[in-house]
Amino acid sequence: MTISYDDFAKVDIRVGRITRAEPYPEARKPAFKLWVDFGPEIGEKRSSAQITRHYTPEGLVGRQVLGVVNFPPRQIGKVMSEVLILGLPDDDGEVVLLAPERDVPLGGRMF
Repeated sequence: MTISYDDFAKVDIRVGRITRAEPYPEARKPAFKLWVDFGPEIGEKRSSAQITRHYTPEGLVGRQVLGVVNFPPRQIGKVMSEVLILGLPDDDGEVVLLAPERDVPLGGRMF
């Protein structure tokens, strides 16, 4: 399936910084609750992510990540997820977060 550039441009992918991360023991699969600051235009958004294999809550705080900010909020267990944090599977199918190679301004849009 192919899409047009106009279709791709509808997906609003921005850079944010994780400001808080906590274990999410109520989740069906091991996960963390995340709070991500996308800068003054978008603000802080909440999410949950199944990234416990490669990350700890302490190691996530301060890290820049990419997220889709224009999906409607979605209830994930007890967490209302407001953003989809992006990652790729490693050889074992565990998520590795997508991030810029160096710090960039929060809220910057991927293009």
